[in-house]
Amino acid sequence: MPEEIPQTSLRIAVAQSTVREDPTDVAGLHASAEEVRRFMTEAAEAGARLVHFSEGALCFPSKVVMSELGPDEVGPSDWSKAEWAVLQEELDRIVALSGELGIWTVIPSVHQLPAPARPYNSMYVVSDQGKLISRYDERRLSTTKVSFMYSEGDQPVTFDVEGWRFGLALGLDMLFPEIFTEYDRLEVDAVLASYASVGVSRNAQVGVQARGAAANTTCWVSIATAANPGSGLESGVIDPRGDWVAEGPASGTPALVMAELQRDDTTQLGRDFRRRTRERVSS
Repeated sequence: MPEEIPQTSLRIAVAQSTVREDPTDVAGLHASAEEVRRFMTEAAEAGARLVHFSEGALCFPSKVVMSELGPDEVGPSDWSKAEWAVLQEELDRIVALSGELGIWTVIPSVHQLPAPARPYNSMYVVSDQGKLISRYDERRLSTTKVSFMYSEGDQPVTFDVEGWRFGLALGLDMLFPEIFTEYDRLEVDAVLASYASVGVSRNAQVGVQARGAAANTTCWVSIATAANPGSGLESGVIDPRGDWVAEGPASGTPALVMAELQRDDTTQLGRDFRRRTRERVSS
């Protein structure tokens, strides 16, 4: 099999998605999945090789909806209420469509584990051949998530598309510099970070931290977030110098953002510098 020749550029699409919070709502799950497939089709038609979706693109389960204590008190989640069969059906359709369109798809969803284990908050990686090739599980869970909702992930995940190596981050992962430092050492070219914070209007600092992470590790960072008017954070792409090169509409409406990742010497020069410095300091 011939060695894959790295491409000097790669077009990606980043979705700013409608996020619904009730995994018991069958109609809502179908509507979210329809939007996902529409964005996939638009991305493929625009020449994107990969489309990246926000946390909660299929569903962002609410701690209140899922609480076994009822609608007025947060407590352990009752995951038996979730429409797991519908979620799986829609995920299967997304996987199949990736193959039909010939596009890579990174789609977050809840990953069910055998009871009594709590599920993972996850990102699935689907190849342009319509194959589910990998899954990343959120590692830096909020207090509510780890106390009442999810199991913790414990591994970084990377995958390659046309010579570009991607790492994955989900939810609060993107607030922790060590996540990006780890991917730097794994020599990724870009980190795909999916994030959602519905109803919050103070997320601008998340974008600032992402810009810093991109500049500190000289890698591209793609942020896929919820369509959330007034949140202060839109979906978009940050280059290895820490500058936004594409952003979704500030109105917070659902949208697809296109960006051309360009390969130059910045990432490798920065990585080599950091490696030499770490080796000198640790010796």
